[in-house]
Amino acid sequence: MKQISDARRAREAAALLALTLSLAACAAQPTCVAPASRATQVDLYFGRDIAGSGEVSDAQWAQFLDQEVTLRFPAGLTVSDARGQYRDTTTGRIDRERSKRLTILVADMTSARPALDAVAEAYKKRFQQKSVLRIEAPVCAAF
Repeated sequence: MKQISDARRAREAAALLALTLSLAACAAQPTCVAPASRATQVDLYFGRDIAGSGEVSDAQWAQFLDQEVTLRFPAGLTVSDARGQYRDTTTGRIDRERSKRLTILVADMTSARPALDAVAEAYKKRFQQKSVLRIEAPVCAAF
């Protein structure tokens, strides 16, 4: 078996350290300029197709928003219509559906995470969904 040289080990360790630092920098919060402050933008994507029974109606969506989302995030949010597609992991087929995108700015993710989880779980249960896509990104925001 060939011995790995000390120089090669040092190069590999340096490369691993550089990669680790680069990835950490990507996850770091941005430096914000006043009046903006650090926040996390959370986007939740809710598919509207209900397996075997049509689509989540505008009235059903509005009721869900009032009962599950607004109660947990009364400070504000944005909802927009979207169209999504994904590969069904069971059939391999590409499925397309109308969706709702919910955007919330969160100052403290640690305290917001349980409420976000509860919203996603409530939607999945109410409308027989497999998942709710969630994207979190550090941002600077000002009002």
